[in-house]
Amino acid sequence: MLTIHILAGALAIILGTVALVARKGGHLHRRVGRVFVWAMLVMGLTAAAIGFARSPTDPNVFAGVLTAYFVLTAVTTVRPASTASRAVNGLSLAVASLLAFGSIAGGITMMQTAGLDTGGVPFRIKGAMAIFIGVVLALAAIGDVRVMRVGALRGGPRLARHLWRMCFALFIAAGSFFSIRERVATILPEPFTSGPMRLLPIVLLFGTMFFWLWKVRVRRKLPPSIPKEVAIHV
Repeated sequence: MLTIHILAGALAIILGTVALVARKGGHLHRRVGRVFVWAMLVMGLTAAAIGFARSPTDPNVFAGVLTAYFVLTAVTTVRPASTASRAVNGLSLAVASLLAFGSIAGGITMMQTAGLDTGGVPFRIKGAMAIFIGVVLALAAIGDVRVMRVGALRGGPRLARHLWRMCFALFIAAGSFFSIRERVATILPEPFTSGPMRLLPIVLLFGTMFFWLWKVRVRRKLPPSIPKEVAIHV
């Protein structure tokens, strides 16, 4: 199962990168996106299963379920509404609410703990990250309530919801790999294992995400420019 998890994670990072830079809604984006969804689900569910076999409180259980949540709700956003999608959205709302509460509560506890964890990461940094993820989950849950109350989104809001949830799932996959130097060193040469170089893919991911969010939300709201010849006659 660990081998399947690693292969699915590697495939998800590669395909997610391609889908992120490809033209949204295009042939390449749709085809790559379908495989990316399955790779992310396999990666997340195997991570949760491996973690649960160690302990029900293993962090990988949380990360795996979190990944599956973002991917599934991103998919239902662009699919026609159905009984199955409504059931998925209802279950996802409950999962997101529980994860948000647990992440924020756990983050507050870690922020008050001094020292380092077994991986050498300060508890306060882990706590800050847990609170950040908890806040994102809380906002996602609010978005789920909105969709369940008003129905399927249209246009820019629909694409934006799909986009940021897919990107956040990709962030979890990329972050779990690039955050640990030893993992990066098994694939990339020494110059790419430094802290700034391992942070660069995450920065590029969010930079690209915000660019596309601007394209699908803000740019579509801008009024069209008036051609010169029309402006002269006016």
